Amino acid sequence: MSAWVLCAIFGITGCSSTRHKPVPTPSAASNPSPVDFSRYQSKRNDLAMYAMSLLDTPYAWGGRGPATGFDCSGLVSHVYREAAGMPVKGSSADLGRQSRPIDRAKLQPGDLVFFNTLGAHHSHVGVYVGNNKFVHASNPRTGVRMDLLSNRYYAQRFEGAQSLLD
Repeated sequence: MSAWVLCAIFGITGCSSTRHKPVPTPSAASNPSPVDFSRYQSKRNDLAMYAMSLLDTPYAWGGRGPATGFDCSGLVSHVYREAAGMPVKGSSADLGRQSRPIDRAKLQPGDLVFFNTLGAHHSHVGVYVGNNKFVHASNPRTGVRMDLLSNRYYAQRFEGAQSLLD
């Protein structure tokens, strides 16, 4: 069980020993086609947690692993391979072509966020981790870090949200 799920369980249930009334479950009539999203949520949370575990890893242009460091697309490729078993390769622009656009309001952990940081379409990519935050291999000075999408620099250069997941 992922750490996010455990946090959610403990955050919701707490340590109280007081008994609570059971919450009624919706009837089949009110939800005619229930879908089990737990498999997708688990993969998304694994991607986000793994990306966050790489914070402070050094930046290296063309880098594809924690031992050598990462560039932005190398970080995304590594996270997807290790946390989701998905072989993803290529530059940030290649990742943009491989993924499907999604509405920014529907961003979920594990989705990709793209920026124009070098005057070129999709020249930078990061992994969205929730709460308006994303993890990315920024530059040689800062390495892998977490930033807010609302950070002025990234907000001005934001090009879109995309997903490699169904």
